[in-house]
Amino acid sequence: MKILAGFKVIIFVSVAAVSGCAHSSEINSEKKVNQPESAADETGALFIIGGGSRPESMMMRMIEEADIEDDDLVVILPMSGSDPQASGKSHVEEFTGYGLSNVHSIIFTEDESPAASQLDSLRKAGMIYIPGGSQRRFMNTVRDTDVFEALHEIHQGGTLIGGTSAGAAVMSDKMITGTELRADEYYATFRRLEQDNIEIETGIGFLDSALIDQHFVWRARNNRLLTGILEFPHLVGIGIDESTAILVRGDKAEVVGKSQVLVYRNPDESQYVGQNDKFGARNLRIDVYLDGEEFEISR
Repeated sequence: MKILAGFKVIIFVSVAAVSGCAHSSEINSEKKVNQPESAADETGALFIIGGGSRPESMMMRMIEEADIEDDDLVVILPMSGSDPQASGKSHVEEFTGYGLSNVHSIIFTEDESPAASQLDSLRKAGMIYIPGGSQRRFMNTVRDTDVFEALHEIHQGGTLIGGTSAGAAVMSDKMITGTELRADEYYATFRRLEQDNIEIETGIGFLDSALIDQHFVWRARNNRLLTGILEFPHLVGIGIDESTAILVRGDKAEVVGKSQVLVYRNPDESQYVGQNDKFGARNLRIDVYLDGEEFEISR
């Protein structure tokens, strides 16, 4: 499939880097202007995918929203994955399959300062995509670094940033790690609604009013996200199912994909703790949204 002329650059943050990835000096990273100068301070969109399979129609919507042109640079940052090289390679192949011709994976490492040429290429890209893996691994690599600062500069400059699974979890300021603190062993779903049970770390922070969860309906993660909005009652809980995304522009989100997005709100910031640290609350709100529907990212 060919990308129509007139589309702009996208950067994808991937869990793994592509084998044989070119160094920044080899990347065609001519700066692409994503909006008129008068709108240069416009915050970029977010395309947050709940994991699982990625329908082509959903991914093409992301590319279209990024306004990619045929030769624009797409950067995949593959630091979430246990094998960044393999992950990066597979994501480069995926996106070139959509007709993009200038897709590259850049791997930053936790113990090394980022090269100036890599940061320069990152800042000149038009979209960022963050694949799945471990959100903690990704944040351990970029937190308190020039890469973290560059991601915020790009976002504030109008570039679309996308991510799936772990790449979805890192979008919010308060990031769910998946660890149940009061459990003796790991379970895919939380077994209790109780205080001090959900582990939260700092994410990239593109969203400061929401808590993002993924694989939501398929893996029945209701208890985990409910625990999150009870522990942090000022936040909106957004549970995105597999093969589904939300396109965020400003304070509005549109559902894109095959399944559903569940939004949990605690409008009264209700929270109390009973026997054995069990949470109680009143007047919580749950909404279920389908493809094409929109909602506000606020209480």
